[in-house]
Amino acid sequence: MSDLNVQLPTTFDPFAEANADDSGAGAKEYVHVRIQQRNGRKSLTTVQGLKKEFSYNKILKDLKKEFCCNGTVVQDPELGQVIQLQGDQRKNVATFLVQAGIVKKEHIKIHGF
Repeated sequence: MSDLNVQLPTTFDPFAEANADDSGAGAKEYVHVRIQQRNGRKSLTTVQGLKKEFSYNKILKDLKKEFCCNGTVVQDPELGQVIQLQGDQRKNVATFLVQAGIVKKEHIKIHGF
């Protein structure tokens, strides 16, 4: 019995790359734009991974004015500063960040349903 090399199939983890050590905020210079469901039809858009040299409050002010929505900057212990906007603003935020010259298009990852 010890002569047989038995290989057990390993389980596939679809979130393995998201849980990797190098996938935190600011890793590989990606900006993550996500949507979170609140209650009912309400949703929240979060933007994380912007460089620290940018003024988050100025970016938030321009985003709020451009898309006619409310928002805030939240300090998260793991992710750093995160911009939160009301509603599903994923595509709007991505195009705004590219047009403003804050981030290149290939460095934006849009997550959500």
